[in-house]
Formats: sequence, C-alpha cells, structure tokens
Amino acid sequence: MDGNRIPRTECSELNGPHALVRPRLTLVIPTRNERESVPLLLRALEPAFDGLPVEILFVDDSDDDTPETAARHARDCRMPVRMLHREKDAREGGLAGAVLAGARHARGEWALVMDADLQHPPEAAAALARTALGHGVDIVVGTRYTGSGSTGDGLDGPIRRLVSRGSTLVTKAAFPHRLAGVSDPMSGLFAFRTAAIDLDRLSPLGFKVLLELLVRHPGARVAEVSYRFAPRAAGTSKASLREGLRFLRHLARLRRPGATGHTESGRHAGPGRPGMSATARFLAFGLIGVSGIAVNTAALWFFHTVAGVQHLVSATLATQVSSLWNFALLETLVYHGGRGGGRRAVLVRGLAFLALNNLLLLGRLPFLEWLLHTGMGLLTANVVSLVALFVARFLFSDLVIYRGPRDHGARRDPVRVLVAPGSVPPGTPEPAATAQAAAQAASQATAPAVPTPEPKSSAGHPKRPRYLTYRYDIAGTVTIGSQIRLPELEFFRAQWVPPDSCDITVRVGDVGRRFPRHRAVMTEIPGRGAPQPTTVQYEEQLGRLGANFRVDIGDPIAVLVSPFLARSPHVVYTNVLEALLRFVLVARGRMLLHSACVELGGTGVMLSALTDTGKTSTVLRLLSEHDGRFLSDDMTVVDAHGNALCFPKPLTISAHTLHAVRSDDLTPHEWHRLQRQSRLHSKEGRSFAFTLARHNLPIMSVNAVTQILVPPPKYAVDRLVSCRLSSAVKVTELFVIERGAPRLSDLGHEDTVSRLLVNTEDAYGFPPFRYFAPAITVAGLDHAQLRSREREVLTGFLSGVRSRVLASDRFGWADEIPRLLAADRPATNGHPVPAADGHPWPHWEPETPEGAPSLPIRSGVLPPYTALRSDSGASRENGAGGKAP
Repeated sequence: MDGNRIPRTECSELNGPHALVRPRLTLVIPTRNERESVPLLLRALEPAFDGLPVEILFVDDSDDDTPETAARHARDCRMPVRMLHREKDAREGGLAGAVLAGARHARGEWALVMDADLQHPPEAAAALARTALGHGVDIVVGTRYTGSGSTGDGLDGPIRRLVSRGSTLVTKAAFPHRLAGVSDPMSGLFAFRTAAIDLDRLSPLGFKVLLELLVRHPGARVAEVSYRFAPRAAGTSKASLREGLRFLRHLARLRRPGATGHTESGRHAGPGRPGMSATARFLAFGLIGVSGIAVNTAALWFFHTVAGVQHLVSATLATQVSSLWNFALLETLVYHGGRGGGRRAVLVRGLAFLALNNLLLLGRLPFLEWLLHTGMGLLTANVVSLVALFVARFLFSDLVIYRGPRDHGARRDPVRVLVAPGSVPPGTPEPAATAQAAAQAASQATAPAVPTPEPKSSAGHPKRPRYLTYRYDIAGTVTIGSQIRLPELEFFRAQWVPPDSCDITVRVGDVGRRFPRHRAVMTEIPGRGAPQPTTVQYEEQLGRLGANFRVDIGDPIAVLVSPFLARSPHVVYTNVLEALLRFVLVARGRMLLHSACVELGGTGVMLSALTDTGKTSTVLRLLSEHDGRFLSDDMTVVDAHGNALCFPKPLTISAHTLHAVRSDDLTPHEWHRLQRQSRLHSKEGRSFAFTLARHNLPIMSVNAVTQILVPPPKYAVDRLVSCRLSSAVKVTELFVIERGAPRLSDLGHEDTVSRLLVNTEDAYGFPPFRYFAPAITVAGLDHAQLRSREREVLTGFLSGVRSRVLASDRFGWADEIPRLLAADRPATNGHPVPAADGHPWPHWEPETPEGAPSLPIRSGVLPPYTALRSDSGASRENGAGGKAP
C-alpha cells in the first residue's frame, strides 16, 4: 500500500507532530478531486493565518489522488494538517455531510468552512477567523453582498450572478425572521462555535449548509465579514441543475411547518397575514397612536369646553373614546386578528386593551395635573402625557395582548455586526477622489488666485468647527477634549490641557447614511497601520436623525457623535466614552473599577456590588453618619500597588437611595423632581430598558430621548450629604455587599478578582458596548490583551486588601462596616494612611513609605494643578476657567 494512502474514514495527521497546544479554530475544507488546488491552497493559508491558533482538516471525497497530493505538500506546512478521507460507500450527505463530519472531528472550539479552490481567499478566511475568536458571537458569515463584499469575478457570467442573487432573495423571503440581519445566507464561507450548534439537528442537502444552520438556530448571535469572491484557481465548478433542484427541495423541507421546531411566521402572523417585523409594528402603532391623540384631544375639548365636565373626568372619558378608536385600527390594520379566534377572542383583547389604557391613565392623571400646575395648557399637557406613555403601551400590546404562540429563542440579535476589511472609513476620500483633487490642485498652482468657497464636509454640509471647548484631565493619566460638556467629568475640568494633545476627542458631526434602515448596524473597518486606524461606526434605524456615533481608534482616539446624540451628554459618556476611557487607563497601568471607595478614619474602604444593590445609599450613610471622606461611588481608578484615586462622578439617585439623602440645600421643587426621576432611573427602569434592548428598536435613540425629557437625578455628593473629599488612599478593606440573609464571610483572592471583574462588566451591559468593544486596540494591545492586562492590574491591587462578603436583608451595610473596622483596626491598620489635610489639593498620590513605588504619571502631561483647598475639602474654581481636580 502507498505510504501516502489515507486509511478508510480515519482522521489522519498529514505532517509531523506539533506542540501540544489545542487549536482554537479548525479549518474544515471539503475536497472532491482538487489535486490542482490543494498545493496552492496550503501555500496561501500559511502566511494568511500566521500567528493564529489554527489547524487544517481536509474532508476528502475524491476519486483521484487528492489525498496523496495533500499528504505530500502538508509536510512542508507549519500548521497542523489532518485529513478525513471518505470512501465511496461512506460519503453520506455529499458536501453537507462532509462539512458535518469535519465539524465532529474538529479539535478547535470554532469550525471555519471554506472551499479548496481559492474562491474564498485565505486572507478573507483569516479575517473571518479573527472575528470569530475576538467577538462574542456564535456564527460568522462571509458575505459578498454588503460592505466591501463583492461577487467579483467569482461567478461565471451574468446568469450565475442572477441565479445567486435570486436564490438569496427567495431564501430571505422564506425566512424573514431567522435570516434577519444576514445578507448572504447562501455563503459557503462561514464559521460557527461548535458548542453553540447542535450538529444532530442538522441534515442539510447539497451545498447550503449555512442556510440550515441559521434556520435551525434562530437565537444564535451572528456577525458578518465582507469579502470579494475570487475566480477559481483550478478545477471545475460542482454547481449543476441537479444541485439547484436539490436546493429548492431543501428550502421546501425547511419551510414546512414544524420542520425547524418553530413557526417562521412569527408571533404576530395571524390567519392569512404574514408576520410584520417589530420595527414595522412599532411604526404602524405610532401612526395609529398619532391619530388616537387627535381623537383623544378632540374628545377632551368636547367634554371639557362644550359639556363643561371637570378636566380630569374629561381626560378619563376621552381615554375611553381614543382607546376604542385605537383598538379598532390595530385589530384591522396591524395585527389583523392577533392570535385568531372568534368574536369572543376579539372581545377579550378589546377588554384587555381598554384595561391597559385605564391602568396607564392612573399614572397619567397625576402627571397631567403636574403639567397643568407648571402653567401648560390642558390640551398641550394632554398630548405630552399621551406621548410619554407611548412605548409602554406599545410593548404591553405587542408582547401580551397580541402575543402569538411563543417562539422560544427565535429572536435574532437586534444589532447587525459587520466587519468590512479594506473598506474606506466614512469621511475618508476615495482614492479616485484623492487623485482628482491632487490633479486639480496641480492645475491651479499656476492659475491666478480666485476666491474659494467655504469648505464643505464630505457630506456636503458647511464645515463644522473642530475646536474642543471642554478639556478634562483624568487623574493625570488620560486627557479628554470634547465639543460637548460632559457633566460626569466636571470634577476633572482642566482647561490648561492643549486641545491638540488630548488622548480622546469628542466632536459633533453627521454619522451614517441619510435614510432609515431596517436594523441597527455596527460596522468595524480594521485598520491598516497609523495612516488608517481601526474604525467602528454604530448606526440606528433612524438614519442620520438617530443616536449614531463613529470611533477612529488611533492616536488620539477620535469620537464623532451625531447632533441628536450630542443633546444627551449622559448617553455619550456612559454608553461610548467611558468604555474607551476604561481601556486607555488599562493600557497605562490603571483600571477603572466598578466600585465605591471611601476613607473611614484613615482606612481605605472599597465597596463592590452588582448594579442597583444599594451601594450608593451605603456610601451616603457612611459619609453622613460616620464622618467618611468620599473618593467615588460608581467607578474608582486603581493601580496594581493598592492605590485608589478619586473619581467623583455625580451620584445617580434611585428610588431606594432617597432615604439616605441628608440635605437641606435641595429646594421643594428639586425634592419632588428627584422623587419622579429616581423612579424612572431605578432598577425597574433599568430592567425595562434591557427589555427594550432585546427588540429591533433604536434603543440608543430611545435612551437619549428619555434622558432629554427626564434627565437622570445626578447630584454632587457634597450637595446630598455634608462631607469632605479625599483625592487618593491606600485601600486595605474591601466589602462585596449583597442582599440576602445576614452573613459575613471571607473571600479568597481569586474569587475576589473574579467577582470584581464580573461587577465591572455588569456596568457595561447596556448596548452598544458589547458590539464595538472587540474592535478596541490601545497601545498595540487588542481587546483580549487589554482584558488580560486589566485582570493583572486588579490582581496586584487586591494583593494587600482583605476581602469579605457582607450580606444584609435590611440595607444595613452602613451600620455593619464601621463596627467591623473598629473591631479589626489594630490588626488591619497598624500604619494608617495620613489624612488628606496634610496634602495640598489636589494630591493624586497617597503618602507612601520610603522606597515604595509611587503612582505612575503619564509622560508629557503637566503635573496636577495646585489650587487652594476649600474648607470642605472640595476644589475651588481656578482663574483659568477650569476646576482644579
């Protein structure tokens, strides 16, 4: 027997033994009589996948000497190469069966499927692999139909291109929900996380494995990578009329009711009506709601002005009229019978809709009365109160009253993720345009000078100013320049920072295309060195009217936010800027830790908890009742030497925190407003926002509108309670506070690190952080390396800290912590840190013993500005127009 002959159906090693490192990704390459292509492919794969933990697995159904050719050329390949050769009687399922067999033999956590004929360029496959390994998704699709993708010369002639396009459109029409956000479901270049896919559920026919994978796993998270389909390097196409008929049979089988375990028609597909998308239902509901407002206003005018009925009673009667009007239109135009049923079902839905509107009326009437007290007219106040409850009315109607049969796990991610290598970043001139501009400049060099028009931006608008009005210096480590005021960073105002030396810049400008789109899109354009940094762009469904932004991750990091998003600085900071600040700090040896920090009797005490546990109220009580000094409530800057620096963002007051506020400075109007704001920006409000984020809605725009109409209740700490601030402290005690039966237990070092990382990640759970974070690269460190560095900093910080878990069922942490510190003080605080009174303000570094490492200060930044400290310990306004931190 030939020494190169592959044993029947066995998976064999084709080259020498490699290091015992399990590959993270397996390249599954089906081959059938590809002896000309395999040597070319092996030579091209090695440089493309250099540095990636990848193995190659050929699944061969050849009748020629392809196995021997592969074995001969694999000896010179530095990547592990294996082959699974299937004899004629073992080739079940054709190409699809070969892919599934390869996936079952894959040693990597990812399986990447590509053709052997080089129509899937190895560079494109490598970009797909990097996306798979770096993004938190389950399936990555190589697409020819969006971004920088193209069918190029890979499809032979216009007929094949027409067939390809037509079959894609037919497929997407057959599965509008399962294939939502996927532009090329027929692609042969794709990768999937093997743990996220149930291979036993797959039984594809022919070539279209990805189609079945997507249809049978509607809850899988998907990203796309655009690529150019290349001409075939060798061999002949396997496409034929027989394969086309097999595809149609496969499509019909998948489309049969129950074939995928769910109904593709969706939750709202009533008898005789195809399902509408969530966005379409939202818009239709809104249009009907506008007509209902008109009806409600007319009825209110009649009852109050003509009939003379008291205004609140008139509003109640008008609600009944508009509710019946809205229900009739929704029943006939939007949901068309909802969940079906006869007259009784319609009556039940009608009563439920009427009950919903009257329940909301109980909350609307006090709001209406308050608007009237502010001086607003009755009809105007009525419209404002109706608009304010629109989203709640839509969600309850859509998810409860008109909910069809449940489709568990069938919701595709609402944000489409696209990686587009080789694309021109938005705002960068095309190469042709650049050449044309250069030629025009050369031709005008000898021409007489003529007046030039005002420069225009790439979008055709007048040039926007680029001056950074507001500058901030974060603990002497990171500088930020912004065209919009950032209230969260007001403590760090540093107008002496030169605008051209900021590490992060925030400007306002048009982002995205002009017209609406069906889904929100996060586009990543990988960089190509210093001239072109990596760019990420987030666009919502509303076109340029939405809360869009773009980030050029270079030096400096340049953030461009849409004019609408700029009107909500809180959303700009929380959802975009703080994530960037977090990783820049990590690259410079510090960490932005989700925690609170106070100084009690010279002891640095840190508190950590999941969001909305009760940390803020505990901090306020420690300050007011135990004479603590404040460093931070939400985020704390820490380093690997146990030092914590103040990060005094304004405190957000939720409903359960109100009882801890001790201030005579708030006016009665502010107290009433605080009570309303704290209910909206509470744990319940946050949970409601996360529910919205799971739907195909412009969630950042909704968030921005909410923050504009009802600003979050944010106050400086020394306005809520009488206290002093501390600039830095050496932390020796950490308490992880929890709700539950009272208990106190020590927490091991590794468990503490893991808990604090989880709590920090919890603070970034709201979109779109998880979509753009994998693209962040700072100082040559990618996202995974930054996360690893963050863990190293936290591990060093906690090395000298005692960590304990403190649970309470009555918000009693502020009583227990001082008692525990007093009991342990001789053992844990033998060398107390000097109080802040001994230092000029600001003082970023605590006093350290001789020889101990001091806090690193970024080179090239002026030392902290020394200003007079006020009696309260807070900084005064300096003469330069900024605030001394």
